[in-house]
Amino acid sequence: MEGPVSLARLLVLAVIFVNGWTDAPNAIATAVGSGALTFRRGVAMAAVCNFAGAALACLCFPAVAATVEGLVDFADPRAAAAALNAALLAIVLWAVAAWRFGLPTSESHALLAGLSGGALALGGGLAQLNAGAWLRTLAGLALSLPAGALAGRLLRGVLAGRVRRPDRGQCWAAALTALLHGVQDGQKFLALLLLVDGLDGAGGAPRMALALLTAGVMALGTALGGRPIVEKVGTQLADLSPADGLAADLGAGAVLLACSALGLPVSTTHAKVAAVCGAGRGADRQVMGQMAGAWALTFPACGAIAFGLTRLMLAQA
Repeated sequence: MEGPVSLARLLVLAVIFVNGWTDAPNAIATAVGSGALTFRRGVAMAAVCNFAGAALACLCFPAVAATVEGLVDFADPRAAAAALNAALLAIVLWAVAAWRFGLPTSESHALLAGLSGGALALGGGLAQLNAGAWLRTLAGLALSLPAGALAGRLLRGVLAGRVRRPDRGQCWAAALTALLHGVQDGQKFLALLLLVDGLDGAGGAPRMALALLTAGVMALGTALGGRPIVEKVGTQLADLSPADGLAADLGAGAVLLACSALGLPVSTTHAKVAAVCGAGRGADRQVMGQMAGAWALTFPACGAIAFGLTRLMLAQA
């Protein structure tokens, strides 16, 4: 078991790194697009805030990690290691492919699809999926789009003509969004580290130590910047004035905060993109279609990749 578990630990860290690289840029996209922040300053701020959010989340919002930990029930540790490794490989492959085309995909959806595909490949059917945890997870993911769009639209109306320096507000709102991204996704991937830590029966790493490891690796990934995604969301998706950008940032932050408090895993990407469409004007339908297509393919693609890789690993074991 030592080899598969060690590989799983490395793959979790790779997924956390890729998440910071491809998902966290959504937090700063509108602030960079409006000129409130330079790209380099925005990236540095996002890295610091992601670290802080992921490190502190285990103290403030532990319910998100608990929900993700309970998604799948594995009876056989060896089979569990194969399924987790396959799911993690699927997430990395999908996220890197999406980054190549500048598409902001949801690692949250990829995580769900990969875990379910790997679990189903073990032959136990739906019995290995925890219905209660899945309902909470799917509720959060389903709410992110309409709630983000509504929050962005409402806040655009509230802020119109009432903010003298929206560029300053955007800096603070982008920092808040990056912090809450760290809270949400830091907890999801901390849950994966905890799952892997328990596979060999040791489970000796302190929870806070794993949270700090998650935070550090996510911040390193964020430091790469993810420029294609920043450009896609911040400048190509919709026309945003500084006040509109502030409304989008605050709207996405409100959705992330509410879902974190309720213990619902939610997609930062979906919340932010929806808030941009709600707050912006003249959303580009072609860009929206590209994003929607990538999101629609995430579940079947990651699930199928994880399913196939799990079967391959078990056949070679």
